Amino acid sequence: MPSDMRANNKIVKLNSGAGSPFGTCLHFSAVRLYYFRMSGHGHGHSHGGCDGHDHDHVTDAERAAAYSLYLKIDTERVQCLNEATEGSAKYVFKPWDKRLDKEKFVESDCDEELLFNIPFTGSVKLKGIIIIGGEEDTHPNKMRVFKNRPNMTFDDAGCTADQEFELHPDPSGVLEYSTKVTRFNQCESVSLHFPSNFGGETSKVYYIGLKGDFTEAHRHEVTICTYEATPNVSDHKTNILDSVTQPIQ
Repeated sequence: MPSDMRANNKIVKLNSGAGSPFGTCLHFSAVRLYYFRMSGHGHGHSHGGCDGHDHDHVTDAERAAAYSLYLKIDTERVQCLNEATEGSAKYVFKPWDKRLDKEKFVESDCDEELLFNIPFTGSVKLKGIIIIGGEEDTHPNKMRVFKNRPNMTFDDAGCTADQEFELHPDPSGVLEYSTKVTRFNQCESVSLHFPSNFGGETSKVYYIGLKGDFTEAHRHEVTICTYEATPNVSDHKTNILDSVTQPIQ
């Protein structure tokens, strides 16, 4: 991290173009860097490009609230293709303050590729993603994001992604990859494809944080009515005919 960021505790938003403090420009995306004081209150600069900036203030509590979409994921239906341990994918979606817990993680099996299918319990406007990958060269170096393509396979992932990001090693979870919000409106599911890493035989992911707005799904009940063109008397239990045929006393 550049010394000026450490000194000023800045939140920096980086866009593709010249002047990235990481030495090379980021392609396809905007990235936001968070750095917090020990008190939990950060002072940030948001850069709309490689020059120019504005200011924002972010606390740990606000960041935790912003990254609470994990509560809106249908975790029992989360899929991860090529995971070494079946069912491990759901454990990387967790609270912001647990993001550094590395007890549970996803590791790829036969090569470095991973594909997450993430269904929501309602409609989501996805605004940002944080990825904490594995140590050294096991951290994914690219992320491809797809909207509303449930049950994607690796063959499906060969099509054009809705957005792509070049990733940087981020063991502390301080880099936010900002999505194109207008493109990721009304998401019922999101698929994240990690095609490669920084040279490791396998890839590892400890945390996936999702930021955005959530809307409850509206369920419409359907009532089926059966109408009879000609009523069948035998289908209706009644004593009307019996009372009519009784003789008058």
